[in-house]
Amino acid sequence: MNYNSIINIVMIVLLVWFVYSRFGGVKGLKNLKPDQFQDELKENRNRILIDVREPGELKQGYIPGAINIPLSRIKQRVREIPANKNVYLYCRSGMRSKQAARILQKNGFRELSHLQGGIMSWRGKLTK
Repeated sequence: MNYNSIINIVMIVLLVWFVYSRFGGVKGLKNLKPDQFQDELKENRNRILIDVREPGELKQGYIPGAINIPLSRIKQRVREIPANKNVYLYCRSGMRSKQAARILQKNGFRELSHLQGGIMSWRGKLTK
């Protein structure tokens, strides 16, 4: 095997790892469809709802009762999230909420759910 082949293999492995780490599932994260998400928010009073979008994105509307902790700040603000509550996450499309769930799992959170498809899939009420 020549040097170029080894470099190509390493690059492919790194690319696959990157794609999987960004887009792969999160073990233990409940992926809820919009109607399931809405039902759980109504039924579960021991919860916290977190919008992980950036503050400028909130102009488009947010789910009532949500607090904004942007993904870019979640590591610094993780202590603001009560450990004894079920955490419901959402973003624009569902990608950042998965990343936020990974961070929260590493910090000991276990009851994590996210809105599959993000706020783009939401059909419920929005606050502007």
